[in-house]
Amino acid sequence: MEQYMHKFVTPEKAAEAVQSGDWVDYGFGAGFPELMDRAIAARKEELRDVKVRGGLVIRPRIEVVEQDPEQTAFHYYSWHIGDYERKLQTRGLVRFVPVALRLLPDLYRQGHVRTDVVCVPVSKPDADGYCSLGISNFSWRVMMENARTVIFEINEHYPVVFGVEGSNRVHLSEADYIVEGTHEPLPTRSYKDPSPTDISIAKLVVEEIPDGATLALGVGGVPFTIANMLAESDKKDLGCHTGTISDAYLAMFKAGKLTNAKKEIDTGLSTWNLAMGSQEMYDWIAANPNLFHPGDLDYVHSPERMSRISNFISINGGVQLDLMGQENAESAGTRQLSGIGGQMDFLEGAYRSKGGKGFICINSSRMTKDGERKSNILPFIPGGSTVSAPRTMIQYVATEYGVVKLSGLSLRERADAMISIAHPDFRAELEEYAAKSFK
Repeated sequence: MEQYMHKFVTPEKAAEAVQSGDWVDYGFGAGFPELMDRAIAARKEELRDVKVRGGLVIRPRIEVVEQDPEQTAFHYYSWHIGDYERKLQTRGLVRFVPVALRLLPDLYRQGHVRTDVVCVPVSKPDADGYCSLGISNFSWRVMMENARTVIFEINEHYPVVFGVEGSNRVHLSEADYIVEGTHEPLPTRSYKDPSPTDISIAKLVVEEIPDGATLALGVGGVPFTIANMLAESDKKDLGCHTGTISDAYLAMFKAGKLTNAKKEIDTGLSTWNLAMGSQEMYDWIAANPNLFHPGDLDYVHSPERMSRISNFISINGGVQLDLMGQENAESAGTRQLSGIGGQMDFLEGAYRSKGGKGFICINSSRMTKDGERKSNILPFIPGGSTVSAPRTMIQYVATEYGVVKLSGLSLRERADAMISIAHPDFRAELEEYAAKSFK
């Protein structure tokens, strides 16, 4: 450890590495370099045109944004709009960058995006100088290899989980600067109680999940409800290979359902890229590092790797679907609500898996603030809205009125299937459109 002590500096000293015009990466999800964020923000008067990049931030503030609302020094870019970033968006303070997460590492490798300074949150080092990437492996390894300056920020709250063959481990020798200090508790994410519609959809999907299935659960209310139902069911030997591990998996583990015993890859281990949930979930990971394989985006989001896992089940939510099966998962018109994240990665993985199934779960309709019911199944995705997943990628769709399989169906057959699970109030007009459009 002594040979690396010269790298330990104050956050303010490390922040001097940032130059005007630089691209600075903050990472993704619950992992966040809060000390470096404050120190870089404090240089507002000295810097110009610094681009800071992150995504799915669930902590309450990003200082380079809040301290510079005029954007004279900093511009903030997001790979995936989270709850806090959605508020920034209404103030015009975030620039969204679309990406399918499995492709993100190659953006850095091939020079499609530039990174000058990376601020990497890590755990306390062990006696040999190894740190864990804790709850946010993301694609830090690739980003570090392509950055001019690497800054490690030691977070005393980070769980130490090194993963398989050091998949979640970095060494102090890889950093140019190392900073430490007192951090806020890790940011947590919770779920609302499920609605009756959520429960109806979850019941239908649970019936489609066999014993021994490996689950990739999105972070919405329906996937969480499905996990709680699985925890209370007679299903057994379920597995985890997912982008974000959450309290959904903890619920299944506590019920003895999450064993990972049937996975052909990472047998006995829960595989994930990010961790985001309650403090109890973080404590679970910290206390049981031998139960997990945290991997980078190249590993976890690889459809080819998922294809080698039997009965791979991907479950995600959506915003709208049309009669051809095209899905909008992330926008309301041109307003970005979230991002595509890994949804297409896991949908493709489920398609390729023997016995695999990819589900898009959606309420058939919604009520506006004025009390008007609107259908979430439409003749076509409206202009301005995002087509997140093409019709060729959608396999199963579930609403409270049923589950339909679209793969292998003609356009008219797809329309008929989608109409059958639409809200009854809208089926007649959808049928009229289908009759005219799909001969």
